[in-house]
Amino acid sequence: MIHNTLLHAQKLVSQMTIQEKITQMLYQSPAIERLGIPAYNWWNEALHGVARAGIATMFPQAIGMAATFDENLLHQVADIVSTEGRAKFNAFSKKGDRDIYKGITFWAPNINIFRDPRWGRGHETFGEDPYLTSRLGIAYIKGLQGEDREHLKTTACAKHFAVHSGPEGIRHSFDAVVNKKDLYDTYLYAFKRCVQEGQVEAVMGAYNRVNGEPACGSKTLLQDILRDDWDFKGHVVSDCWAILDFHEHHHVTSTVVESAAMAVNNGCDLNCGSAFLHLYAAYEQGLVTEEAIDQAVIRLLDTRIRLGMLEDYPSPYEDTPYELVECKEHINLSLEVAKRSVVLLKNDGLLPLKKESLKSIAVIGPNANSRDGLIGNYVGTSSEYITPLEGIKNYVGDDVRVYYAQGTHLYKDKVESLAESKDRFAEALLAAEMADVVVMCLGLDATIEGEQGDAGNEYASGDKFDLNLPGNQQELLEAVHAVGKPVILLLSSGSALAVKWADENVNAILQTWYIGARGGKVIAELLFGESSPSGKLPITFYNSTDELPAFEDYSMTNRTYRYMNSPALYPFGYGLTYTHINYSNSHLSKTKLSTNEELTVTTTVTNAGNYPIHESIQIYIKDLNASTTVPHYALKGVGIVRLAPGESKEFSYVIKPRDLALINDDGECWLEPGKFTLYIGGGQPDARTKELTGHTIDALDFEVIGTACQLDY
Repeated sequence: MIHNTLLHAQKLVSQMTIQEKITQMLYQSPAIERLGIPAYNWWNEALHGVARAGIATMFPQAIGMAATFDENLLHQVADIVSTEGRAKFNAFSKKGDRDIYKGITFWAPNINIFRDPRWGRGHETFGEDPYLTSRLGIAYIKGLQGEDREHLKTTACAKHFAVHSGPEGIRHSFDAVVNKKDLYDTYLYAFKRCVQEGQVEAVMGAYNRVNGEPACGSKTLLQDILRDDWDFKGHVVSDCWAILDFHEHHHVTSTVVESAAMAVNNGCDLNCGSAFLHLYAAYEQGLVTEEAIDQAVIRLLDTRIRLGMLEDYPSPYEDTPYELVECKEHINLSLEVAKRSVVLLKNDGLLPLKKESLKSIAVIGPNANSRDGLIGNYVGTSSEYITPLEGIKNYVGDDVRVYYAQGTHLYKDKVESLAESKDRFAEALLAAEMADVVVMCLGLDATIEGEQGDAGNEYASGDKFDLNLPGNQQELLEAVHAVGKPVILLLSSGSALAVKWADENVNAILQTWYIGARGGKVIAELLFGESSPSGKLPITFYNSTDELPAFEDYSMTNRTYRYMNSPALYPFGYGLTYTHINYSNSHLSKTKLSTNEELTVTTTVTNAGNYPIHESIQIYIKDLNASTTVPHYALKGVGIVRLAPGESKEFSYVIKPRDLALINDDGECWLEPGKFTLYIGGGQPDARTKELTGHTIDALDFEVIGTACQLDY
């Protein structure tokens, strides 16, 4: 049955001229006053808070939120983001401000797979695993859009469709060549679930080509897969100015008129950019039909109607008040998410610190007092920023002397106008000598790690050539360590860094990501044991780029924990705590099952330590008899339990037939009979995780019997 808003959209489009229809396919859509359609700018961002339009609650960057492994938490975050987006939209509209970044169509989340740690935009994603990305992406989408499909709170957009994760520097001309197995097993898995289960309202195409077709004009991706196979009913938006790449860089068309027609004919409805200004010429030349244009505009107007932008279909959210923007409740959740995002990578017993046993602390490094080290990219403005230095000083008060030194620039080896590039080293060494303990604040920020055009360093484009600490940071760390004081390393980054020397030499390491505006408060509280770190890595930390295939190679061979052949520095799913978590009585509901049966795994989780904790229970499946190449094992279930000291809880999870299936070389999904192993615990079942944690992950064997059957992908 066609719902009422779609009929309304069809009626409106039937009353438009061809020129009016085309104007509604531009991200800056002008008003059509005679039809009661107000002007609207579709472009807004909400990666980890409402972005680029003034004050908003700032949450940790997406990769940091992914480290919580908690889909319920991400749903809460997105619900707050949509509340603030609605409040700002309502207020701005009443002031007549309908400019860019003032709308309620959010171009988030980014659910690309972070397949290579060199990619500059990886911190916008939920990590390297398709299953985890799908669960967190669905939760974020549902939080943004609300539960009522006919009265959308805001809209989400799954981007960048598809097979997109660098290199940034050649994204406008690059052809991502991928086989069908990797396409369906890795790159499309989360997108499909965000479309079908998450019911995402929009999908954004990527800049690059995929197997020769430009993603924003790909018949394979946009028509055959997205609309025909997955029955996507929402709208497709191009990445910004990507359609111009068709003729300027991909050379699959000759003119902008041909490029605009190609995009529309293959299912792109909305143009972020200028190419669709030429659609009328394409129509006149017979390159695109009015019916194709109608179809696109109907989809776009249907979205706007359900958002409540037309007077005769009001929104239940139109009275959301501006006072909710960055209110106390929202700030408190941002602090909770920040606390849950931090991953403890190493601790020889130094942490947590005891304030009463310290007289002085040195806080050293380019990210010690840097706001850029807190925020990531695609950000709003906070009314307050608390850096690690400020957080530590506020926490210890006058009881402990805090010495500070920048030590070195974030990434420059030589700083212009300074005689020496190490002119702050001496100050850093003096601070370390006077302190009882040293907190080193190193890593990256989004000025050098990010999107082409937004970020750049000596390597250009925002990607990394290697995984080393940039500039003089490693040398500074070694010099400070040589002073002989205990050293805690805080890593601010949105991607994996190869900190093998630090792992072997410093006392403790915390991965803080881009923790959010007030993150310094959270960092101080974690350092001093107000709570325990509980985050888990959503990405693999490698030893070096020597372990990796070429950046341009989109095969998953030897990539991510699912396919890598060498031990990680820090594995996916890994994270220490200040407490002790034990798993016991792990068992399956059956040890033999047919291809249409579900399997329940149950375990008891106990907090045997002294700190309350959120434990991320991870379930991995290994196919022992697969007829084709499959991952070593793959994450297929996650659960979060909150445990007080001494508390035990029983946890159960249902494994469905699709969780046991494989993707063959033709991209088909098959469940084959054979033997499997299910692993359940606080990390993945690799030797390195066991070495780092001292825990063995529970392994449970079972068998699927019967005849192989093909399943819905």
